Amino acid sequence: QVKLEESGGGLVQPGGSLRLSCVASGFTLDYYRIGWFRQAPGKEREGILCSTLSLGDTYYADSVRGRFTISADNALNTVYLQMNSLKPEDTAVYYCHVWGSGADYWGQGTQVTVSS
Repeated sequence: QVKLEESGGGLVQPGGSLRLSCVASGFTLDYYRIGWFRQAPGKEREGILCSTLSLGDTYYADSVRGRFTISADNALNTVYLQMNSLKPEDTAVYYCHVWGSGADYWGQGTQVTVSS
């Protein structure tokens, strides 16, 4: 069964850090395009980064460049989103998305709230 499952969200103070995980089941992440998206209340879902792990290329949105980083553990078939220097405007539900070669998978999302 093909599945993506995010975890690691929570409440963090401004300036803090979180690491989100996205575990894939039923397929191997390394062969696809991977993106992290987020959706804040009342706003459209926005892409914040996309990457092809096998090529080592990653593109970051201006809003997160220099603060967020994607990494992966191929043995665990998991990608991570390290988020540093978090701001209140980073509050959103975060989703991982995998696509390419006929695949188009979304996780259920994990809530990140940045507040003092």
